[in-house]
Amino acid sequence: MKAFFTILILISSMTVFSQVDKSAGDYLRTLKTDNGDLIEYKLTLNEDGTFIFHSYSNIKQAVPPETNTYGKGKWTVENNVISFFADKQKDIDKKNTLDFTNSKARFITKNPRNKTDQIIKTRLQFLQSDIFWMARIEMFKI
Repeated sequence: MKAFFTILILISSMTVFSQVDKSAGDYLRTLKTDNGDLIEYKLTLNEDGTFIFHSYSNIKQAVPPETNTYGKGKWTVENNVISFFADKQKDIDKKNTLDFTNSKARFITKNPRNKTDQIIKTRLQFLQSDIFWMARIEMFKI
């Protein structure tokens, strides 16, 4: 009986870790305009449940033309929805100014049962965020 419960716990823990593993990685979104403006978002989801976000923009008409913003914190996944959390005392400082608390993103990938030649890029699509420009942003896994 003890062996049965041990095996059951091991199987359930592997299931939890496999969900984190498929979501973990680097995500990137680059937006360029014809006049040379550039906005780039990079998000790294670490397997230990932490994340790092970097936004770089180089917009010639903006003041200042070049900006970098950062954010970090923790993330969890449930039913392919990733929730982000930032501890205001540990994660928010002079460099990391973005607070990702209340941000959610859907993890989108090709269903393993889909045997067609259809190409579906693995990506995150932000569904909601208190950071107004993050809502509806799609970032592709690199």
